[in-house]
Amino acid sequence: MRSSIIDVAEKAGVSIATVSRVLNGSDKVKAKTREKILAVINEMKYAPNPAARGLIMKKTEAIGLLLPDLHGEFFSEVIRGADEVVQQHGYHIIVSSSHNDPKEIEAALRFMRGRVDAIVLMSPQVNAEILLENLPKSLPIVLLNCRTDNKHFDTIVIDGYGGAREMTNYLLDLGHRRIAVITGGETNLESEERLRGYRAAMSERNVAPSRLLEFQGNFTEISGYETAREILKLKNHPTAIFAFNDSMAIGAIKAIREEGLRIPSDISICGFDDIPVARYISPSLTSVHVPISDLGAMAVNRVFDRLTKRSKDSTAHVFVPTKLCLRSSCKKINTISNLDKEEHVA
Repeated sequence: MRSSIIDVAEKAGVSIATVSRVLNGSDKVKAKTREKILAVINEMKYAPNPAARGLIMKKTEAIGLLLPDLHGEFFSEVIRGADEVVQQHGYHIIVSSSHNDPKEIEAALRFMRGRVDAIVLMSPQVNAEILLENLPKSLPIVLLNCRTDNKHFDTIVIDGYGGAREMTNYLLDLGHRRIAVITGGETNLESEERLRGYRAAMSERNVAPSRLLEFQGNFTEISGYETAREILKLKNHPTAIFAFNDSMAIGAIKAIREEGLRIPSDISICGFDDIPVARYISPSLTSVHVPISDLGAMAVNRVFDRLTKRSKDSTAHVFVPTKLCLRSSCKKINTISNLDKEEHVA
């Protein structure tokens, strides 16, 4: 059975208030009494309830981080960046996953209420206002790649549109015209922005984006693998595949190899996010670089700005730029022969 503060007080022969003062670092307790209480705490392996302690102290020294998933390098990098900053401030981090399910997100937020001093929320598929309407208005909240029209929330958003537009233009410069994309699913803000960038680049270069080359994944390796298999069944398969994250690109690479095709000799492939493993796979993956760990660090730094009142009356809206990381998975093709082939098939 877990010991309580009452048990500690009884065994030490002091009041509950005295034990509480020792736990909270008060200097209003005699040294001998403090040593006695600490010895009892150590003997009983007592640990104060964080929620209860938070109510007393009006702070928990913990930050909540709610992500769509915990699987994969993208999310582990976000956690790493957030945790580094949290530790610098002597705080702890409570991490939870929502799987983009509104009910799971609401349950996680209810759990965190009273247990954290602030929340960083990443939910590109669910409207943030619905999720946060029951949270205290005084609780600092930073939204990471979330849907919101509320300018009162601090927001950090990746330039998915610009990154996808730049990558598509790069593929077009290499001579590719039949460029298939593997999206991240419907109603996902990140996927929508990347699809918008892809379509814009194609239209600006007078290459009509074909809806027949837009395939839906869900940002996982298996969806990239299965979707790539569908793409390769096309009678005239594309010369390049642009997966909207690196995990799907890695899955697609497996499917391409199983078909006996070579990358990039037979087909080029690229991704988005530039997760650490992208540079180590073979061939190394061309990708849109996102400063992933910096996202977590930026969000938590903003939280501490709020907690320390350095930004009490101002709201931050940070737009994070991207850049291309060009590696070995894409190559230039013969534009003329490729166009002739398309015309013959048409």
